Amino acid sequence: MQALMLAAGMGKRLGRYTKNGTKCMVQVNGKTLIEYAIEALIKVGIQKFTLVVGYRSDVLKNFIASKFDESNLNGMKIEYIENPIYDKTNNIYSLWLAKDILSSEDTILLESDLIFNSKILSDIIESPEQNLAVVSHFEPWMDGTCTLLDDEKNIVGMLDKAHFNWNDISDYYKTVNIYKLSKDFSKKYYIPFLEAYQKSFGKNEYYETVLKVLTLLDTKTLKGFSVHGDQWYEIDDPADLAIAETRFAPIHEKLHHLENNYGGYWRFPQIKDFCYLVNPYFPPVKLIDELKASFSTLVTSYPSGAKQQNLLAAKIFNVLPEHIVVGNGAAELIKSFGGMVKGKTAIPYPTFNEYPARFCNSETVEIVVNKDTFTYSIDDILKTVDANKATNVLIINPDNPTGHFLQKNDLLKLLDELYARNVQLIFDESFIDFAEQEKRYTLIDEYIINKYPNLVIIKSISKSYGIPGLRLGILVSSNLELISEVQKNNSIWNINSLAEYFLQIYDKYKSYYQDACNKLAIERNRFENKLREINNLKVFPSQANYILCKYTGKRTITEVTENLLNNHNLLIKDLSNKYGCGSQYMRIAILSSNDNEYLINCLKAEVQDN
Repeated sequence: MQALMLAAGMGKRLGRYTKNGTKCMVQVNGKTLIEYAIEALIKVGIQKFTLVVGYRSDVLKNFIASKFDESNLNGMKIEYIENPIYDKTNNIYSLWLAKDILSSEDTILLESDLIFNSKILSDIIESPEQNLAVVSHFEPWMDGTCTLLDDEKNIVGMLDKAHFNWNDISDYYKTVNIYKLSKDFSKKYYIPFLEAYQKSFGKNEYYETVLKVLTLLDTKTLKGFSVHGDQWYEIDDPADLAIAETRFAPIHEKLHHLENNYGGYWRFPQIKDFCYLVNPYFPPVKLIDELKASFSTLVTSYPSGAKQQNLLAAKIFNVLPEHIVVGNGAAELIKSFGGMVKGKTAIPYPTFNEYPARFCNSETVEIVVNKDTFTYSIDDILKTVDANKATNVLIINPDNPTGHFLQKNDLLKLLDELYARNVQLIFDESFIDFAEQEKRYTLIDEYIINKYPNLVIIKSISKSYGIPGLRLGILVSSNLELISEVQKNNSIWNINSLAEYFLQIYDKYKSYYQDACNKLAIERNRFENKLREINNLKVFPSQANYILCKYTGKRTITEVTENLLNNHNLLIKDLSNKYGCGSQYMRIAILSSNDNEYLINCLKAEVQDN
C-alpha cells in the first residue's frame, strides 16, 4: 500500500497563512498539516509517499527534508511529481499526472488541506473492501461534495453544490477526501475516465466528478467508509483553521479554546454543553416552526427600530414602554448601562464577571458572603452599604454561579432600606423564572418600579427563554432619564428581525413557557438529589437552571473538567479561576433528564475514588 497526496494548489483563501509556503505547511497547534500527514502514514506502515506539487514546491520540498530523513521515516520513501501549470489547472490534472503511480500499486489518496486521526488510515487499510471513500455524516459546518449510501454502504450518488438539498441532509455523507483505491480499479476504470473527462471538459475540473460518473455507471464501484466528524477537519480558510486548532488541541488547550469561544458549539456537535445556560424545555417545536415559516421574510427584512421593540417587550412584561429597553442580549444592556454606574457598588462574590468589568466608573466593594455556603442576607448587604457608603448594590437572583436565592419579602425589605439611603439596586433576575413555583416572583411590576425609582432590573431573555442565538434582554426602570440614556447608548437597530418576531409572537406561548419553567424546577430537584449521591461531590442548593458543586477528591477540578471533555465529550464550567470561588468548584447546567443522567454516570466515573 502506497500513499498519494495532491498538494499543488495555492490555498488563496488562507491568505497570509500560505503567503510564504504551501497549504499543507499551515500550522495547527504548532505543527504543519504535512507533518501530521507524514507521521500518520509512517504510523500505519506506508512505505512510499508521492506528492504532486506545484505552488512553492521548492519551499515544501526543503521543509519536508528538514523535518524527515531516513532516521525518522521508518523506511518510507518520499517522491514528488511537478505540476508546472498548477495555477491554470485543478486537482483532476494533478491526479492525472500521477497516473503511473496510481496504476502501480494499491493507493491511499488524500488531499493536502486535511488534519485527521491516523486511525482513519489504519481502519481503511485493514478493511477487506478494495475501494473506499472515507465519508462523514453531514454536519451543518461542512461544505463540498456529499454522497448517498445504500444499506450496504455502496456510494449510489455524489452530489455537488448545485444538487444539494438542505431538506435531505440526514441522508448525506460528506467526502473527507481520503480514499483507498485498488491498483485494478485505477488501471481499468479511474485512469481511463480521468483521461476521457479531461479531453471533453478540460484540465480545470475536479477528480471527484469522475468518481461521481463511475458511481452512476456502477453503484458497487466505490463504498463509503464512515468516520465521526471529530476525527478530521478540512482547512480552507482562517475560520476553518481556528476550528481545527480547537478540535485537535491537547485536552487542556482544547478546553481553553472552547471556553474562549463563548459559544458557537454547533461546530462541535459531539460535545454536550453543560457550561452555558439555557432553558432546555423552551421554546416548543410549534414556536420554532412559526419562526421557520417566516424565516425568508425575516432574514430579508430590516427589523424595526428600538421604539417598536420596546412596545413589544412592554406588552410581554406588562409595563409601560417608556419603562423598558430591549437589548441585544443582557450583555449589551450591562455594557450600555454599566458606564453610568458611579460611586461605590456593593457586590457579593463570586458573581457574573460582566458586571464588575462594565462598572468602569464605579469602585467595587465586596459584600460579606459565607464561604462555606455562599449565602448572604439582607443584613449582610446593608452592613456593607453602610460601612463603605456604597451608592449601588448589585444582586443577581438566583445568584450566578452559586444559585443562592433571596425571597421576595427580603428583596422588598432591602428596597425600602436602600431607597431610604438613596442607594440604587441593580437587580438581575435572569434566572428567577426557574425557581420553584411557590418561590418564583418578578420585580418587573409597574407598582414596584414606580414605588422604587432607585430600582434597575436586568433580565436575559436569551437564557431563560432558551433562545441565546436570538440575543434578547431587557432593562426596566421607572427612572426615565436613566432609560433614555441607556437607549442613547444602544444603536437603533440593535435587535434583528428574528428576535423582534419572537417578541411579537411570544404571547401565544406564555403557557408553554410556564410549563417549561415548572419542568425545569422538577428536573433540578431530581438532578440535585442524584448529584448528592456521588462521592467526593458537595452539592449546593439552587433555584436556577444550574447547580454549583465542590469536588473534594484527590485531583484538581481542572483535571476533572478535562477528563469529562476528553473521555465523554462533556463541557462543564470550571470555576477554579473565578474570584471568590476557590479552586475546586464547578457549575453544571441543567439540561434534559436524559442528558443529565448521562452526566451523572460520567461524573461517577471521573470523581469517585476507586
